[in-house]
Amino acid sequence: MNKLTLIAFSFSLPFLSACTPSMPTLPDLPTMSDMVPDMSLPTPYKDDIEQGSVLDRFTINQLKVGMSQIQVQDLIGSPSIIDPFHSNQWHYINHSTRHEKDDIHYRLILSFSNSQLSKIDTIGIESLPDLSDTEKALEEKRIADEKAAEEALKQAKIKAQKLAAAQAKAAEEKRIAEEKLAIQKAQAAALKKKLDLEQAQQREIDRQNAIKAAAELKKIQANKLAQEQLEQQKKANEKAVIEAADKAAKEAEKPWYKFW
Repeated sequence: MNKLTLIAFSFSLPFLSACTPSMPTLPDLPTMSDMVPDMSLPTPYKDDIEQGSVLDRFTINQLKVGMSQIQVQDLIGSPSIIDPFHSNQWHYINHSTRHEKDDIHYRLILSFSNSQLSKIDTIGIESLPDLSDTEKALEEKRIADEKAAEEALKQAKIKAQKLAAAQAKAAEEKRIAEEKLAIQKAQAAALKKKLDLEQAQQREIDRQNAIKAAAELKKIQANKLAQEQLEQQKKANEKAVIEAADKAAKEAEKPWYKFW
């Protein structure tokens, strides 16, 4: 009880001194810490005041250049401010006061080009708490998974490029073979056409020669027949002449007085 009375008196003393300046000066009194060394005054509680976008490093680290605006919103929510003069920039701003902890003031600026994330400005997020051990482990796992996926995609692209190159080479070889075959067929067709033309020309020559030979033979046969007919006529004439001569000789040998 005496301690409480002393405490109340010590609190009221400055007011009394101010009201009665003529009062005599009292000697220095012991302080609260001297009187009650194991007692401390309670600190009033203050609620955390969150103002603006609530982000964390773990989520921010998942942003990637090339994301669409919808993907960004799904990941970290809508922006605090969209500059009307720079509609391709999104600002995520936070000004939070926390009880018995460091205040958080940050600004994350995202730039877009053709509705795709093109730049991530994280200069203003130094006040964000660092990643926890669990988040660090998850972050390392995510990075490892992304690297593995990128490597798998790279290998798949290399494999696809090799396959495409092999297919292109096979197609080119097939095209060259088909062109060679087409050329060979064309050459064979041209050679056959040439041979057919030569054979037709030879047949025509043979036909003309046959016609000429037949005409010559016919002419020879006609000449021979005329020659034979001429010989026969000649023989007939000679026979007629001989017979006429014989008849005349017989007539000449007959006596003049015989008329029969």
